[in-house]
Amino acid sequence: MFGLNKKNKDLDFIAIGDIVVDNFIELIEAETYKEDGKEKICMNFADKIPYRKSTEISAVGNSPNASVSASRLGLKSALIAEIGDDENGIKCLNSLKKDGVIADFIRTHKEHPTNYHFVLSFNSDRTILVKHAEFDYKLPDIGKPKWIYLSSLAENSLNYQLEIAKYVKENPEIKMAFQPGTFQINLGYEKLKNVYEVSELFFCNIEEAQRILKPLGKNVDNADVKELMKMMRELGPKIVVITDGPNGAYSYDGNEMWHMPMYPDEKSPVDRTGAGDSFSSTFTSALVLGKSIDEALMWGPINSMSVVQYLGAQEGLLTREKLEKYLKEAPENYRPVKIN
Repeated sequence: MFGLNKKNKDLDFIAIGDIVVDNFIELIEAETYKEDGKEKICMNFADKIPYRKSTEISAVGNSPNASVSASRLGLKSALIAEIGDDENGIKCLNSLKKDGVIADFIRTHKEHPTNYHFVLSFNSDRTILVKHAEFDYKLPDIGKPKWIYLSSLAENSLNYQLEIAKYVKENPEIKMAFQPGTFQINLGYEKLKNVYEVSELFFCNIEEAQRILKPLGKNVDNADVKELMKMMRELGPKIVVITDGPNGAYSYDGNEMWHMPMYPDEKSPVDRTGAGDSFSSTFTSALVLGKSIDEALMWGPINSMSVVQYLGAQEGLLTREKLEKYLKEAPENYRPVKIN
């Protein structure tokens, strides 16, 4: 059923964004090199490239990953997304339901297939070949959930995102987390200004912050993470969280700045897909559960550490019980530090 009913009322967490089936192709022969400050992957052109195996994982994408993360942490979680009238769409629905995510807001379309991406996996990292179908997005009657989590959508979604921002503005008791995907960053701040301004919580990494701020005339080339957070907060979000890979994560709410180190990996990562999603969704879930910002910063890296031990973005997502066990067993230096 598409829309609000007794079962999906009073939700803690609604994620909004595209849903995907990922096909992980584990490469055997490839090389990486750096050019213009960016790492490249190289394979022989017009050749037969061997691979170890391919693995399909359904119901992934920034927002689906977040909805599963929230559900496993004990929240009443739902997803708003679009699927095709096909076998991949059915696989996505079944996967979400298995994880306790309410799927009543997911619409099926005959004119587009379910999104399907190819993930080239090599040396525990990935290069993703993406194609987002341009669905006719519509915001259903969602009532008044505690939090909305908005992330990756296709290029034709601008009016849809402005509709979401308008709904949040008209219902100020709803808080929104915004983790922009590639197309949303490419749209630029000016087009999505209303979205930034109603965001309680905003997530990106350092490179994404630079890409958002540079077109606005901001001097980002020599800016440190503290300056980037201040500049991002000037765009509207109340709490800005910027991640910096192995250097951890930083937050700023206009009063306090915090730095949080990574949780030490139990072993070498298998696949880094979903590490950012798990951090952002876990941080948001912690706030939904009444935790403070510094407590939320301690939750996020634990789920990221767990996720990268598995192929795909969801298998390693933890229950609240398991996450709190890791927290209890954390090293002495695993704690947020205030920075000036």
